[in-house]
Amino acid sequence: MLLRLARWLRALGYDTLDCPGAEDRELVHRANTDKRCLLTRDRALLRELRPKASLYITSQQPLEQLTQVVADAGLPKPNLVFSRCLLCNTPLHRVDVQAPLPEYAAHLTHQPRKRCPQCQRLYWFGAHARRMEMALHRAGLS
Repeated sequence: MLLRLARWLRALGYDTLDCPGAEDRELVHRANTDKRCLLTRDRALLRELRPKASLYITSQQPLEQLTQVVADAGLPKPNLVFSRCLLCNTPLHRVDVQAPLPEYAAHLTHQPRKRCPQCQRLYWFGAHARRMEMALHRAGLS
């Protein structure tokens, strides 16, 4: 339901789990056990299962959702932007500049590169990251 929001939160460096396909009770149990705030657009889940910490997300737009979470949860201004894997949440590690890039990005010969030690996804600051950074700036989050 909020996978795009989870990716934006990770882009800002916030430790963010998602559990696609998990049952509501499992989500609440996990959030309570891990002392996490459960983000949801499901009012019934909040009303019936009453997680210890939760935030009802009002918007359907990911950047508006992100702005709400940062404001309502009182999150500190991010200082580790693009430090987590956008897919699996694992902190990224710097890798040798010689780590191969896809052919379309091969011209970025001196770009710092990061790799996720969990899923092995390679990251670099290319056009996609610049577009994300501009979107974050427009949303007042950078």
